[in-house]
Amino acid sequence: MSTEAIASHIQYFADFAGSTPLLVLFFIFLFMAVESSFIPFPSEVVMIPAGFLVQRYPLPTGNHVLDLILVFLAGLAGSMAGAYVNYYLSSWIGRPFLHKYGKYFFLKEAALDRAEEIFRKYGDMATFVCRLLPAIRQLISIPAGLSHMNLIRFSCFTALGAGIWTAILTGIGYYFGHLASDMSYLDMVQKGKQLIHDHYIWILLGLVVFIAAYILIQKRIMKSDAKPEPESPEA
Repeated sequence: MSTEAIASHIQYFADFAGSTPLLVLFFIFLFMAVESSFIPFPSEVVMIPAGFLVQRYPLPTGNHVLDLILVFLAGLAGSMAGAYVNYYLSSWIGRPFLHKYGKYFFLKEAALDRAEEIFRKYGDMATFVCRLLPAIRQLISIPAGLSHMNLIRFSCFTALGAGIWTAILTGIGYYFGHLASDMSYLDMVQKGKQLIHDHYIWILLGLVVFIAAYILIQKRIMKSDAKPEPESPEA
């Protein structure tokens, strides 16, 4: 399904916002869960309009800050739910099944191979970094499940990456709400994607700084733990 068609469907669901704001939060959770699973679905058509809706409608509390937080949390919860589906499903059915039958479930073998290659090369950190990269964003949780990555580490790195991405998209939508209240959802999505494309270098630089800080802190912790053994007293 094209971005245009998806955006038109999202606009249909958004029409419920005025009377049933809690339903909107449920749809945000649902669509982001789908986006984060193996089903191809762009998160831009969900979270950018979601941020915009906070400006247009009195979503649940009527307070823009609180509503923005609720929308963000709904999107993050959906992203985590979809990631857990990939993690547990791949851990259960295994690599041979995925490579043989994955093409029938939107999982191309070349994409699976690439995801596994990245995970083997960069390890646990890939589950964080790849949540901010197109095409591989949803698939990186599959090799994490295949390798039985520690669930706590998987949850932390996935939540961090998905949280940053969800916050960026929600913030863009909220920003557009200040510019024009009559902007169509398709225009909003297209302009939002272009805005991300034009400023993606700052996202990448942020990733580099975070990874460098993580490695530095990890090395310092490991160094402090490696205390020299006390010398045995001379006879």
